[in-house]
Formats: sequence, C-alpha cells, structure tokens
Amino acid sequence: MSATNEFKITQIVDNGQIIQLTLIENVSTEPISQKQLIIENVSKKLDTETKEQVMPLLEAILQAQPTVNMKSYQQTQITIAMPKSRYDGMGRPQVGNTINVDLKKI
Repeated sequence: MSATNEFKITQIVDNGQIIQLTLIENVSTEPISQKQLIIENVSKKLDTETKEQVMPLLEAILQAQPTVNMKSYQQTQITIAMPKSRYDGMGRPQVGNTINVDLKKI
C-alpha cells in the first residue's frame, strides 16, 4: 500500500546540525456543526411522513442550542529530523511551504 500526500510545514527547529520539521497533512476541511450532524442522522432514520412532523420540532429545539463546530477529518501529523545537508538539498523549505511525503510498506 502506498500513499503520497502533501504535507504543510508547521514548525522548523534548527540546532545547527540537525533540522526537525513538523508536518501536517495538507487537507482542507469544512467545519460541520453538531446541529447539522443531528439533523442529517435523524433525517436518514425517519420515513417521509414522520420526517415532516418531527423535523420542524427538532430544528426549533436545536435553534436554541449553541452551535458547536466539529472537525470531520483527523489530519496526520509527522515530525522528521534530518541532517542540515539533506534539508539544504531539498531547497530549504520554510514554514507554510508544502512538501510531498511518500509513505509505503517495503
């Protein structure tokens, strides 16, 4: 299994000889609210007639509740330590730059 992913550099630590890069998967996530998840899940479980009766009541109840945004995707985070010469050979990427990381079992 192989997965080539783009990772965004979030932190660089340079101690002179070793460079440590902290990377997070470069995926755009759209925040989803808890209200939206509840409405979607209830909607899937009900038949059309029951849905017409229950949904207005459910929406009125949820309207009074605070909106809680939830992440819908857990991003992968990687920390890599490498010699400064290898980092220089990569073109010295900076925080905010995106790099490709190829992950596969060999």
